[in-house]
Amino acid sequence: MVMGRYDRERWRQVWQQLFDTHALVHNHRRIQKIEISEQGDGAFAVVDVDTLWRNTGGEDFQWKGRACKVYSWMGSEWKMTMHTGLLEY
Repeated sequence: MVMGRYDRERWRQVWQQLFDTHALVHNHRRIQKIEISEQGDGAFAVVDVDTLWRNTGGEDFQWKGRACKVYSWMGSEWKMTMHTGLLEY
C-alpha cells in the first residue's frame, strides 16, 4: 500500500477500506534500538514489526520486517517525520 504525501481524506479512505475488509489477528512490535541526537531534537527507532490481517475470505495479509522510524522534537512532543517500509532480513 503506497499512499504518498499525507492527505487526510485519502489516507482515511485507504485505512477505512482495510478496516472494513480485514480483521486484525495480531500486531507485535519490538523496539530494537533508539538513538537520540546530541542536541536532543532528533531521533530514530529501529522496530521489528509482525502484523497479521485476515480478510473476510480467510486469506492472510501480513506486514513483517524491520522499519526505521525518524522523529523530530517539536517543542513539547516527538513527531514522526518519516519511516522506511518494512525490510525483511
